[in-house]
Amino acid sequence: MDYIYTPKEITPSMLHGFFVGWPNPPSPEKHLVLLINSHKVVLAIDENKVVGFITAISDGVLAAYIPFLEVLPEYQNQGIGKELVKRMITELNGIYMIDLLCDKELQPYYEKVGLHKATGMLLRNYQSQGGL
Repeated sequence: MDYIYTPKEITPSMLHGFFVGWPNPPSPEKHLVLLINSHKVVLAIDENKVVGFITAISDGVLAAYIPFLEVLPEYQNQGIGKELVKRMITELNGIYMIDLLCDKELQPYYEKVGLHKATGMLLRNYQSQGGL
């Protein structure tokens, strides 16, 4: 498994199979745009195919938010997600607050990689889930 920190060499054809269960998933083309526009990105690559990714958006000073951690279903439970989180936390070293919002059933996973439970608020515009 290779890990890279830029989507520079990534093409939409390398981004199939993500956003499982989403009613309106972004296309591979929109997926690439979200990778390019992220403050930080770490991608897991297996034989020229993206099999996992994590992104962060940040002001680069005090705050960062991790909106996405995805590993293709056939690559899950192999430590790839844990490695992506570890590498992203390292990339965000020195940032005061690193936040992530997840479903309740995922909290134990993120606790294992060093994050802590918190409360928060959100608004979801599901009609825009596929991207603008």
